[in-house]
Amino acid sequence: MFSNISVNELMPLSEQKKMVLIDVRSPSEYKNFSIPGSINIPFFDDTERAEIGTLYKQASVEAAKVRGLEIISAKLPEFVQRFKQVEGSKTVFCWRGGMRSRTTATLLSLMDVHVSRLEGGIREYRRWVVSQLDQPEAPFKAYVLNGLTGTGKTRILKALEKQGYPVIDLEGLANHKGSIFGHIGVEPHNQKMFDSLLVQQCRELEKSPFILFEAESARIGKIVIPSWLTELKANSVQLIIDMPMEERIKEIIEDYRPVEYQAECIAAFQRIKTRMPLNISKQIEVALEVGEFPSAVRLLLEYYYDSRYQHTGLQYLMRKKKYCKLGI
Repeated sequence: MFSNISVNELMPLSEQKKMVLIDVRSPSEYKNFSIPGSINIPFFDDTERAEIGTLYKQASVEAAKVRGLEIISAKLPEFVQRFKQVEGSKTVFCWRGGMRSRTTATLLSLMDVHVSRLEGGIREYRRWVVSQLDQPEAPFKAYVLNGLTGTGKTRILKALEKQGYPVIDLEGLANHKGSIFGHIGVEPHNQKMFDSLLVQQCRELEKSPFILFEAESARIGKIVIPSWLTELKANSVQLIIDMPMEERIKEIIEDYRPVEYQAECIAAFQRIKTRMPLNISKQIEVALEVGEFPSAVRLLLEYYYDSRYQHTGLQYLMRKKKYCKLGI
């Protein structure tokens, strides 16, 4: 028979690479949100899950169970073989630790494939993540990279991380660049996935003497930054990155790739064009449409991003007098 394991027992084993986590929910459920580092071996695919759900609601629980048994029986050899190919200790989970993970663990035990089953499923893991965010295990000393848009803060953070510095890349965890154009060319994470990745990162860095991260607003796209991190940012030493305008324009074009995503950039601009003078917004719109991207970026920086940053960020830092200016 299989054994159950609690989330408090499981997470240290996963972090130490002593346990492989296997999500047996459907591919779309897994894609939407799962435990970081887990792999997906679905009990039902998306079509099968929809069929079972319809039977459960419109026919009966018994009818859904019978159909589920028919589906899994037909693909059982392949299903079991996929688990056999996974080396090491294994834990399976589904949404609530219910039918799919329990049936998976039972079937595997009959085939001499031994796995544990996460008590409460991913729903219990989510509760654990929320509790971790309330009491973060991370250093409470930080250095914050600040600066105008296009000064390469994220690039610098990534370079520091490669050199072994304790970095939390918030935009990387959100899979969003932070601006109104930040979703272009990527698939942003939802709040649950961001929270899970942030907790994972904080636990990895809990013994570090300090952390480095970029100054972000309260939101990155649709992601909400935890209040403790916002407070930490406000009370930490700010490393202000300063770059010439031409270099900032080059940085932005390389990062956002408007040549590849011209239509998406034009669509995103529509959301902010009323926040600047009409004649300027017209110039930016025309420049984007004809592919004069350096001109469009320059105007966006001069008439939108820089003025917003000066008002909300740099003036505050000057008053606090807790900063170091770095020219690049």
